[in-house]
Amino acid sequence: MPAYSHPGDAGADLTAAVAVQLAPGERATVATGVAIALPDGYVAFVVPRSGLAAKHGITIVNSPGTVDAGFRGEISVTLLNTDSSVPYSVAVGDRIAQLVIMPVTKARFIPVSTLPGSQRGGSGFGSTGYTTIDSESLNDDQQGELL
Repeated sequence: MPAYSHPGDAGADLTAAVAVQLAPGERATVATGVAIALPDGYVAFVVPRSGLAAKHGITIVNSPGTVDAGFRGEISVTLLNTDSSVPYSVAVGDRIAQLVIMPVTKARFIPVSTLPGSQRGGSGFGSTGYTTIDSESLNDDQQGELL
């Protein structure tokens, strides 16, 4: 059963219904034993747990996974072990993902021959750039913060 760990949490924890061993770089689809019936106008997103990602390199391949209101099957989570050398074991009952339920706004798509202009235009991946920091200009305390 999905459960919220703390008051105010947006995501309810999903747990593994089966045990799985993930070798380095391996992915596996893990059953949760959970099926839900969302009302029309809602969607559930299956998202990674930050602790699994930060501590073990475990993430979700198709994050967020989308559970539509009409879906009535079991929710499964495709986990990926991004660690290059350490396997990861998932036991039955381990928290493996979070389920976030949200209202959905339906768009009305209209074919047009041209789009109105915008400041961003057609710029996509990497269009906002990034900032580099010259590590030689930082003091020892600041350099530690970059690691």
